[in-house]
Amino acid sequence: MTGPRVAVVGAGSMGRNHARVIADSASAELAVVIDPNEPVARSVAERYGSSWAADLTGLDAADAVVVAASTEHHYDITQEILRLGLPVLVEKPVCPSLSQTLEILHASEAAGVPIMCGFLERYNPAIIVARRMIARPLYARAERHSPYAPRITTGVAWDLLVHDVDLISRFFDGEDPVSVNVEAGRFHPSSLPGTEDVVDVSMSFSTGVASASASRIGQRKVRTLLIQTLEGMVEVDLLRRGVTLYRHTTISDSSAEGAGFRQVTEMEVPEITGREPLAAQFTQFLDLVDGKVNAAAERASIVPAHRIVERALSSGALTGPAVPTSAGIPG
Repeated sequence: MTGPRVAVVGAGSMGRNHARVIADSASAELAVVIDPNEPVARSVAERYGSSWAADLTGLDAADAVVVAASTEHHYDITQEILRLGLPVLVEKPVCPSLSQTLEILHASEAAGVPIMCGFLERYNPAIIVARRMIARPLYARAERHSPYAPRITTGVAWDLLVHDVDLISRFFDGEDPVSVNVEAGRFHPSSLPGTEDVVDVSMSFSTGVASASASRIGQRKVRTLLIQTLEGMVEVDLLRRGVTLYRHTTISDSSAEGAGFRQVTEMEVPEITGREPLAAQFTQFLDLVDGKVNAAAERASIVPAHRIVERALSSGALTGPAVPTSAGIPG
């Protein structure tokens, strides 16, 4: 086996997926799975031919690290990894605050150690195709809704919204919004105080406007992105990895009696091919470790989405008291 020995910290759902992708890679080796829950972590490690460790002392066997632990532990874990001088891929968000995220990024820069954030949707084949089709976006609208997941302790902004504001920012060339407005609400009785279940954000850029909606009280998963220009509109279904381009035209109809016009909407559905986003993201991480990706540019690309989420959470009050789970459901 050639390539770096990669450790996975966290054996939850994302950690298991990262372990699978690393084990399947011909360019890396799954060195160790680290999690204090021995039965779960050992099971993952054994499944993919690796070893288990209860804590970060297991990093002695690693050349690079993927952090897939719960968000509230990212700061302490990543600081220790950087202290050890190991390149790191941290699941999004890096930290659930801009100040802590910037502290991590500054520590990475000072140590000369590459860092990457797990913005998985960047590697969605549908997004890659859509970015090729859109040159000058004027309006973007994202929706990311999910059923409630009690295991997530942070609010929906850091858990879900961060993906879409990252995509929107990249469509607008990484520009910081001129303004950010938000409406947010906490409604689920199991949500921790101060965390939001629903958030709607509107953003104004120098060349256009955008909005994003995230909810964890939905009854099905929704992952969509709409981008409009003067020449066309692109709809992206991130779950199905589908893209549809619409162009609306008005054609003079000389065959009609008198002056006539005919409106036509053309649709283009490109074929979407590409690798599993998690595998494509891991390849990018290996290139970062190998020095093939500019570490400073990768580090800088992490900031806009974290800054937008921070601005959103600080610009609006959290509304809506927790309600009984039966509220709004007919008896």
